[in-house]
This record gives sequence, C-alpha cells and structure tokens, in this order.
Amino acid sequence: MSKTIKVALAGAGAFGIKHLDGIKNIDGVEVISLISRDLDKTREVAAQYGIGHVTTDLADSLALPEVDAVILCTPTQMHASQTLACLQAGKHVQVEIPLCDVLADGE
Repeated sequence: MSKTIKVALAGAGAFGIKHLDGIKNIDGVEVISLISRDLDKTREVAAQYGIGHVTTDLADSLALPEVDAVILCTPTQMHASQTLACLQAGKHVQVEIPLCDVLADGE
C-alpha cells in the first residue's frame, strides 16, 4: 500500500487553482491545507476542492504534522522566504517559477 502525499498549497489565485485542478487528477496526492491572503476567498476555493484546513498564514500549515509537502503558487517576491520556511519546517517544497527576482535572494 502506498502512502498518500498530503500537500499544503499556498496561493488561491489563478496559478493555485490550476495546480488544484491538476492535483485532483493525481492518485495518491491530497491537498489538505490552503493558504492565501484573502480568507473569505480562500474558504470559497477550499470548499470547491474539499480542502479542510484554511489559513492566511503559511506557518499554520507548516505546523501541521500531516503535511508532507508544500506547493508555492504565491507572488514571486515571496518565493525565496517561503521556500526557506518550508525547508526549515522539514517539508518538501515545489515552487512556481521563478524562485526569485534577485539572484541574492536565491543564494
């Protein structure tokens, strides 16, 4: 029996929704937490996709022990710091491109 990969997805905008549409077609992957700045919109998107945990703070999702990985579909200027937070929390992370606008942020 294979393990279901439990994912937190940050960003409930257009790119996040594209990822959610794709993920629902992948066996063994479940989005269990949705993070975005507008809580009401995030709740609405979460309800459409059956996601139980909703927050405006990435740290809330990173604190969930059941989260295996995080997909970042947030604005580019947030990617580097959010990636570091995910890695420091021991989570796998996939970043919507690009990682950063400035090379120093990526280093």
